[in-house]
Amino acid sequence: MSKRESKKTYFLRAKMSSIDSRLILGGALVLLVLIGAGIFLLSQPGGSTTTTPVRSPTPTATPTAPATTPTPIITPTPGLTPTPTAAPTTPAASPTPTVLAGGREVKILAAGATFLFPQMDTWAKEFRNKYRNIIIEYSSIGSGAGQARFLEKVVDIGATDPPLTPANLARAKQDPRGVIQMPVVIGAVTIVYNLPMVEGKLKLDGRIIALIYRGEIEKWNDPRIAALNPGAKLPDAPIVAVRRSDASGTTNIFTMFLFKSSEGAWERERVGVQPSWPIDQVAPARARAGRGNEGVAEIVRNTLYSIGYVEYTQAQVARLAMAQVKNAAGRFMDPTPETMMAAAAGAFRFFPANPDDDFNSAWESVVFAPGENSYPITSFSFLLFYKVYPKDKAEVIKEFIRWINTEGQSVMAPGYIPIPEEIRRYNLRWIELIREG
Repeated sequence: MSKRESKKTYFLRAKMSSIDSRLILGGALVLLVLIGAGIFLLSQPGGSTTTTPVRSPTPTATPTAPATTPTPIITPTPGLTPTPTAAPTTPAASPTPTVLAGGREVKILAAGATFLFPQMDTWAKEFRNKYRNIIIEYSSIGSGAGQARFLEKVVDIGATDPPLTPANLARAKQDPRGVIQMPVVIGAVTIVYNLPMVEGKLKLDGRIIALIYRGEIEKWNDPRIAALNPGAKLPDAPIVAVRRSDASGTTNIFTMFLFKSSEGAWERERVGVQPSWPIDQVAPARARAGRGNEGVAEIVRNTLYSIGYVEYTQAQVARLAMAQVKNAAGRFMDPTPETMMAAAAGAFRFFPANPDDDFNSAWESVVFAPGENSYPITSFSFLLFYKVYPKDKAEVIKEFIRWINTEGQSVMAPGYIPIPEEIRRYNLRWIELIREG
């Protein structure tokens, strides 16, 4: 083959090779287009019948969706089911709101004994948790002022440590709205003192306490005090006697105790919410006065060699030393829930037949009560209700009385003692006496 033919052959083969490559590439492209078209047709609902076997797995694919639904059942369900079960736990912390008086906001005004303030404050808050449209506002102004405001019809509920005096009871019964006296808690008056040098509990009896407030026992190392406290390091220091400056149920209980226990050292005419105090005339330099239980506690806490009387809870809050006091059985008793309950146990037999009768005999029976385990300065505290209220208030007052004598007796502030079951039943009988008017 000539050189020229050889060149021709080479170019011809190169050209053929280029054509073959184009044909192969073109064929590949055509094949890809056909495959794509086939996939497209298979995916269409109206595709050829050959797609039916391909699409038949679709129903088996849908069970995979229910297969996913077990996911919330298997894994989240434990997390989801607490949602309904968690709801009932909410009322335990914050009770489901309920309404009285058709949902209208009703405000009940109460005022009186400082002793009752912590308990009434606790009850008011719990009652509001249950009945969101009811507001009970309590003013701690003392038993004397509480009785006065009730008689003047300034408040809806009065509060007092002693029951109404015979004169105030007669006045209340003459009013068309009437009166219901209701014992709601048991409390105690404690004898507190500021003698940091004395170890252990100081022992006192009614006669010695009476003579201190008469100004006749002047110093802590007086032989009569020493005789009750052998071995105690009693200071040779003047006794500062602290009392209430306001009209006070706590004072009434305290002076009733002095009258009943002092063997004649405290006269009956010195029993009351705001009596005259001999020490004020005999030794005014050793006499102090504070407003409310808080005021007396504050003076005793800040005055060395002082003595005073405050309700049990206030003594605990102020962390004051409390004396052991001699009871009617001759035993020196600490104020405790058990010794207070022991004192109150026998009082029910002295209760009057009706709630608008005189409660003074029942109240006096608790103070310096008989019984070896009785704390001698124990008392009931009373709420005062009218028999007639405007419509909305009548409904609320009736429910409040029911509640404090049932559920409310398990919602007690620290230091307050529930009333016995027979007294709760006694109180509940009088709900029906309350009416609209």
